[in-house]
Amino acid sequence: MDERRELLILGGGLVGMTLALAAAKQGIASHVVDRADPAELTADDFDGRASAISTASWNLFSNIGLGERLEPYGCPIDSIAVTDAMRPGRIDFRPKPEEGSLGRMFANRDLRLALFEAAKDEKLISWHAPVDVVKRERGEHGVSATLSDGRVLHASLMVAAEGRRSPTRDEAGLKLAHWDYQHRAMIVGLNHEKSHSNVAWEIFYLTGPFALLPMRDGPDGQHRSALVWTVAEKDAAGTLALSERAFLAEVDKRMQGIFGKISLNSRVSSYPLGFQHTARMTGQRLVLAGDAAHGIHPIAGQGLNLGLRDVGALVEVLVDGMRLGLDPGDAQILERYERWRSLDNFTVSATCDSITRLFGVKGRAASAIRRFGMAGVQRLPALKNFFMDEARGMSGKLPSLLQA
Repeated sequence: MDERRELLILGGGLVGMTLALAAAKQGIASHVVDRADPAELTADDFDGRASAISTASWNLFSNIGLGERLEPYGCPIDSIAVTDAMRPGRIDFRPKPEEGSLGRMFANRDLRLALFEAAKDEKLISWHAPVDVVKRERGEHGVSATLSDGRVLHASLMVAAEGRRSPTRDEAGLKLAHWDYQHRAMIVGLNHEKSHSNVAWEIFYLTGPFALLPMRDGPDGQHRSALVWTVAEKDAAGTLALSERAFLAEVDKRMQGIFGKISLNSRVSSYPLGFQHTARMTGQRLVLAGDAAHGIHPIAGQGLNLGLRDVGALVEVLVDGMRLGLDPGDAQILERYERWRSLDNFTVSATCDSITRLFGVKGRAASAIRRFGMAGVQRLPALKNFFMDEARGMSGKLPSLLQA
């Protein structure tokens, strides 16, 4: 039987491991359990998967000692261009010089490597992977997880950070609102002739968003971007079956030559798109974090950032509560986390869902109305600043770990 720790984190992905590291910096010990093999998650091949890290999330990484490790791998997002099918009336989001970039783009593999390497050196993190959880128990005085290898882990608070299909959430009976967009995201890395100039493009077509996200140049100086192309589910199989030449032709048609000649630098991967949101993020000695609590459309690149805001808030309420002598699983601590995170998560999730539906309305009239509205935003600095603060994660009440 392993020693009892404050946290039992089920799910050692980007959110779960960030939570373990952030907690450790505050003297809080964790068991982290994951069924995936870390060696496979950090294998030396780029699969096109990348994440936009907002300004607030970057502050979190810096505050827990990962900034120096990650800095060489990130590509700044200096501006975001939003357009309705490349027609006139686009919005250009560009922050003031003193505000820095709108965020940074990282290959998910680089984020995982930095997190895993830091976790290996942290004595307050007991890492169990790859292994399955075969039994979970939550009682009045603590929680436990029985692993497939027979070990039993004990802690004061259980954290479900297993992603959208969280078995811990489902087993706890926390209700989930969800629906399927009937779309699939095609993800791939691109090399291109012209520099992206650190601009992220969000191009809205009636068939779905088409996002080009700036990545650092390759080892031989190749200009690179990550593509997230949304297609209807009924067209997904056919799109995946295209030859490389035919796939590139379809991509090039939608890019309209903005980056010049293009080629693939990774395999094409895909995943279905849906919305989900839990009615509550807490239960008896249980909290949800990341996609286990809220799964949103990747339209604004806010999914991981929402999860990292969960991390910052949870660590802060734990530290404050434990300073007062409360047990980490105390209902008062969990209720504060619930109040802090539920509204923000719901607001961002609903906004992303609304934008997805708005740009999916067909017809010339709808397109004209969208472009008129976008042109209005372009001319109103106060409104643009509001959207940029949201994109940077700098709006609302921020946990101290997410502040500079």
